[in-house]
Amino acid sequence: MAILCAAVLAAMILSRAWNDFAEARQNHHDIQNFRQILDTANFISAERGPANDVMSDPSGTALKRLADFRARSDTALASLAAKPEVPILLHDHSIPPGLLDAVAESLAAARAKVDRAATVQGGPAKLRAMQDAIEAMFAASDRFRAVVTWHANELTGHDSGLSEPVLVGQMLADLREYGGRIASEVIAPLATRQRIPLENIIDARRDQGRINQIWHMLRGQTAPNAMPDLAGNQAVIDTLFFGIGMDMVDAIIKQGKDSSDYPITAVELTKAFVPTMKSVEDYRTAFLDKTVSRVAAERDAALRLLATVSLATAIVLGVLVGVLLSVRRDVFRPLLQAREEVIGLAKDRPLAARPDPGGAGEMARLFDAIDVLQDRMRERASLTSELRLQAETDGLTGVLNRRTLDYIAQNGDDGLPAEDALGLVMIDIDHFKGINDTHGHLAGDRVLVETARLLKREVPIDCVVARFGGEEFALLFSCSDIDQAGHLAETIRGKLQDHRFTLSDGRQIAITASFGVACGKRGPRDWRHLVERADKALYRAKSAGRNRVSIAPATMAGRASGRDGERMRA
Repeated sequence: MAILCAAVLAAMILSRAWNDFAEARQNHHDIQNFRQILDTANFISAERGPANDVMSDPSGTALKRLADFRARSDTALASLAAKPEVPILLHDHSIPPGLLDAVAESLAAARAKVDRAATVQGGPAKLRAMQDAIEAMFAASDRFRAVVTWHANELTGHDSGLSEPVLVGQMLADLREYGGRIASEVIAPLATRQRIPLENIIDARRDQGRINQIWHMLRGQTAPNAMPDLAGNQAVIDTLFFGIGMDMVDAIIKQGKDSSDYPITAVELTKAFVPTMKSVEDYRTAFLDKTVSRVAAERDAALRLLATVSLATAIVLGVLVGVLLSVRRDVFRPLLQAREEVIGLAKDRPLAARPDPGGAGEMARLFDAIDVLQDRMRERASLTSELRLQAETDGLTGVLNRRTLDYIAQNGDDGLPAEDALGLVMIDIDHFKGINDTHGHLAGDRVLVETARLLKREVPIDCVVARFGGEEFALLFSCSDIDQAGHLAETIRGKLQDHRFTLSDGRQIAITASFGVACGKRGPRDWRHLVERADKALYRAKSAGRNRVSIAPATMAGRASGRDGERMRA
């Protein structure tokens, strides 16, 4: 029995050491594959730069550069689609072919639009063609983000120890993506020497907000902060990207709102802005290099530990027979209890009251470490919940943001009934710029916050309230009757008109708002149509004098018939 127990103990220790080594080796393989996916995402995003140059000025040099970038993206996608060579005893997280096929189709469609836009001459037609091509390139990047998300979920599901570096890698990829999108929003007006459309300005400001939020979250992550060498990369990003790059685009947006007399061309903007983006790419490369090196070091350390444990086990087996009883009392029982507690923590089971485990002082420190681990897991769960809340809500008003509204409308949510029929009310505060100009931006913020409170107070309990952007709010609810939606909008319009907003100095002001109402169905394509119809109805309400409700036609046929299907309530 003594020999049998000693052999079992040796097998347990060797098995644990082997599992640690195998897991570290698998993690090294996984993080390298994830880096390849992030590099591919960067290639697809970077392709927009030369594409913008070709659409602006289709010279031979620009066409050659675009061809090189496209070839690089195609090679990276083909590498992901090919069956990888997996080392022995390792497994691979193969990307579903459907995801990569969707990326290839979207990218091909976007490239066709880029090539078509390059042949269109100047004027509004050129602006529309370029804008359509840029939006198609955005769609291709969004398609590949689904691949990144799928692979990230696979890795974190396999080993939670990869969660933080995977999350940071995703955020760095998003930082580069949205940074490039801001410049792309102004490329078409700049190339055609026309004023920047309001929609482009709104999209650019929204992307700027996303970038600032991502950068704030990155600075708070443990992984980058644990790498002192990255501080220099962060400083370069603050100076080049957020300083020079963002200021450059911001100046063009300010100029393009009122005039088309731009100081630079589209090609010059790309030439000046792309180098500022390199600081983000350098930071991502440095972080991934250090992460891969750290995981490789953990693998090597696990291998050394395995070798050490194997040698030590061979020695210990010779002496364990004489001390079996003491080992059972002082080692086995505490180890088994610690094992159960660690498994319980891994499965999110609450730990039961712990009796005295006995054993040596080292065992007491082991349980102290388990207690520390339990506290850290609670803190991590709280941080995850807080980050999710920040990502889903508008920081000023506390209502849902545009991104969360889009997700609910396309995919459903526990707070919204599952029926396909949806009602959408778009709300735009009338003359909001005048409030800012007359009373100051703090007063404008106060009006937005109090408007959000009034909306949450007056709408039905199952109605989703979101800030759509700027001074615009949106209400989303289950509704199969357009008159019901119009009645809700009219009720809120009256409440808002009668409400008095108290400013910080005690003065009271009254505001009004214009409303656009439409009904539609759930789903990505139907949601875009629903937003377009509600937005057009809102525009008609504003054009008709503001402070009124405009109801969009109830059917697609009604929309085609023009103003005969429209109803207006003042």
